[in-house]
Amino acid sequence: MEQKKVETRPWDPAEHFETEEDMAAYLDAALEDGDPSLVVAALGDIARAKGMAQIAREAGLGRESLYKALCATGNPEFATILKVVRALGLQFHVQAARA
Repeated sequence: MEQKKVETRPWDPAEHFETEEDMAAYLDAALEDGDPSLVVAALGDIARAKGMAQIAREAGLGRESLYKALCATGNPEFATILKVVRALGLQFHVQAARA
């Protein structure tokens, strides 16, 4: 009996954001994890969903610079993170840690 080949492709979170709240919840979950590279990756996913060129323009960055900053090996400055978050229409909030 011949087996059918199943074609798969990597799951891309950027294809599944429907609202600003979805994006905010995704970034919030990444922040809760505490891994800086996960936060950068989440910002990259959200930026791709909204359009990397548009986010780069609104953040005052070059598109290539933004791709480089938000790639898996990127290590963006905190100022860049803040510009991107603002350009995405999101905000950071801080609260006291739970005991």
